[in-house]
Amino acid sequence: MASIRVQTAQNVSLEYEVASLGDRIVAAILDNLILGAWVAAWVILFAVLEFKSSAAMVVLGALAAVPYVFYHLACEVFFNGQSIGKKARDIRVMRLDGTAPSLGDYLLRWLLRIIDTGFFGGLVAILTIAANGRGQRLGDIAAGTSVVKVRPQATSPLAPGLSSLADAYQPVFPQAALLADHDVALVRQLANQAVARNNYELLNEIANKVKSLTGIQTDLPDGPFLQTVLRDHAYLASQ
Repeated sequence: MASIRVQTAQNVSLEYEVASLGDRIVAAILDNLILGAWVAAWVILFAVLEFKSSAAMVVLGALAAVPYVFYHLACEVFFNGQSIGKKARDIRVMRLDGTAPSLGDYLLRWLLRIIDTGFFGGLVAILTIAANGRGQRLGDIAAGTSVVKVRPQATSPLAPGLSSLADAYQPVFPQAALLADHDVALVRQLANQAVARNNYELLNEIANKVKSLTGIQTDLPDGPFLQTVLRDHAYLASQ
């Protein structure tokens, strides 16, 4: 499976799994179903109301068209690189350097969507992604972005699987729910690499960052604290 290697500010190398072509196709289908339902609702509304005024038809037509046209751009800007379809498949847009895309990056991807998916039923995007090796369609290549998996596949002592948590489990830190999925993925990878390298300074920095994001106050050592937070988040996310 293709992956993207990212060098963090702490000089730690991280690898993100590139979203598979299948995941992206399923996400696109889900998004298209949502857009199709939106259009169908407006068609029914027009048929029921039987507008006599051409001005009213133009206004309502614009109201129906604007969300349809700007759906992907708005979703990715406001939902951290995810449309509803992408969120359902746990994938998101990310720059190749590991940072969040800018508004300009999202805008460029959106403009080139016309070429990527507007012709031949998305064949241009499919062929480009399949041939690129980094999960990039033309819009991604131009913007310097790709679409990656939000959650890493492997589990570790600092990343307990949901199956290991008993139904009666009681979260120690309910504030763990405040962490976004991409934050948890980054914390997990950095913490695992810090433990593997005996880099306790980095482990302390990660723990302090998590505490600042969640408001948690605890005397637990950094390693057990991060393990508990990740376990709590996994449990809370499954409920």
